[in-house]
Amino acid sequence: MKWKLTLAFDGAGFSGWQSQRTGRGVQDALEGALGRLFASGPGVISSSRTDAGVHAWGMVVHFEVSGDECRMEGGALRMALNGLLPETVRVRAARRVGAGFHARFGAVGKEYRYRIWNDAVMHPLRRHEAWHVPRALDLTAMREAAGRLVGRRDFRAFTSKRDGVLEDGVRTLRKCEVRSRGREVTVVMEGSGFLYKMCRGIVGTLVQVGEGKFAPEDVDRMLESGDRRIVGVNAPALGLVLWRVGY
Repeated sequence: MKWKLTLAFDGAGFSGWQSQRTGRGVQDALEGALGRLFASGPGVISSSRTDAGVHAWGMVVHFEVSGDECRMEGGALRMALNGLLPETVRVRAARRVGAGFHARFGAVGKEYRYRIWNDAVMHPLRRHEAWHVPRALDLTAMREAAGRLVGRRDFRAFTSKRDGVLEDGVRTLRKCEVRSRGREVTVVMEGSGFLYKMCRGIVGTLVQVGEGKFAPEDVDRMLESGDRRIVGVNAPALGLVLWRVGY
């Protein structure tokens, strides 16, 4: 029997999604709860691997357990897991899926949202979930730059270096929007997939466009160059949320 779980978590106290030797991965917390419910101790497969400090509202995972071992309905499973998980991790939904469902390989798109608090003084209730940018931002310039990122592009300039050679930096960004409500600015990014720290590289660059350090048209040169050294800073992890995974 295969189950699909939709999770939300506050990533501030975790070392990212993936299981860690220290036990501080969100995966460790979830698998620990499953191990207390089911003797087989099922492992989980996730749709994404979030970095340390990154949050989620719509992380999707799946796991398998025998029908004899799990006789609960989805609502009961959700309640049971939430009773065992730390308060910073919640199962929003649990349902049975067919054998062909795969949380990672079945995903056709992801949406990330990044929150910025744009005011001289940081909002104390937003300090763990938004990047404080005290300088006034030119939202019109940021929106123009964001529009230049939409489409099928080689985003290698916006990723951070990992071990090995990045063979394919091409991704399709279907949406890149800069929204504002009062002092809160949110960057919404939706695409078929994202490179390592690509969202944070995009947001950091857009903020520097808003501060006047880059012109909107500089984004074209960055994309063409493939050179991380001429792109903006990586935005800090605390403002990033994996919002939704599409199937």
